[in-house]
Amino acid sequence: MPATLTSKERIDRALRGEDVDRPPFTLWNHFGLEKFPGERHAQATLDFHRRYRTDLVKVMSDFPYPKPDGWGSLKVEANPFPEQIRALEIIRDGLAGSMYFIETIFNPYNQAQKVFSKDEVARMRRENPQTLLDALEVIAKSEANHARRALEAGASGIFLAIDNAIEGVLTREEYAKFSEPFDRMVLEAAAGAPLNVLHLHGDKVYLDLFYQGWPAAGISYSTHATGVSIAEVRSRYSGLIMGGINELNYRSLTEEEIRRQWREAQEAAGKRFLLAPGCSVPDESTDEELSRLARAIGA
Repeated sequence: MPATLTSKERIDRALRGEDVDRPPFTLWNHFGLEKFPGERHAQATLDFHRRYRTDLVKVMSDFPYPKPDGWGSLKVEANPFPEQIRALEIIRDGLAGSMYFIETIFNPYNQAQKVFSKDEVARMRRENPQTLLDALEVIAKSEANHARRALEAGASGIFLAIDNAIEGVLTREEYAKFSEPFDRMVLEAAAGAPLNVLHLHGDKVYLDLFYQGWPAAGISYSTHATGVSIAEVRSRYSGLIMGGINELNYRSLTEEEIRRQWREAQEAAGKRFLLAPGCSVPDESTDEELSRLARAIGA
């Protein structure tokens, strides 16, 4: 192994379960630029990841899904997020092959809630489930189109954010009916990509539903929010584990505390590991706070 690896080499070796000079790492937050053209989002993304010296560019995706007039007016969109695709193309050109980047996609159920509201989606689930299922299928097909376009734009995979496979949001049975088929539809559209990641958001997540049978290289989750140790996940899951840093109190972590969390996570996860917060760090994090992660691991 070379004394110093490139970012892509670190990730490649982590995916294969080989030794690395230090773990690949990343972090991210929301820029709040969804009302601006994709060029501005792309530049903010490039500036962020260059400044904080990450190994993986995890691209945030906050542009809204096209707003329909009602449940019956939803249609499959060939390019539901054109400004995001433009941003991905600029990020690709800006990186010039030096780093991997992956595209965030919020799952169809989440998009339905953003389009119609959480209360309205819950009402339809109770009163008119078939209408909801039909709408979710349309959104899933649209997001599958977006996933394919993201890969064509140079992304090495998608970061599929699933925030409803969680106690108190959907039961296991409800997730299996109202979300899993559509989440799989989106992920299958990117099935050939090397760096698909399932982001399992929340506290009481049904983690066991995702350990096998999904075309993803890794799982991203918060050990601090869930209370589920990385050692427990590793005992049941053989892929890449992405996490380890406490995003809940990230702003107050010292470099030594970050270093301790890294070492504990690395020991538990083994070689298939990418160091990251369990979710986005607070948007109001300062430059000093955001810089600590790279300094703590000697990046």
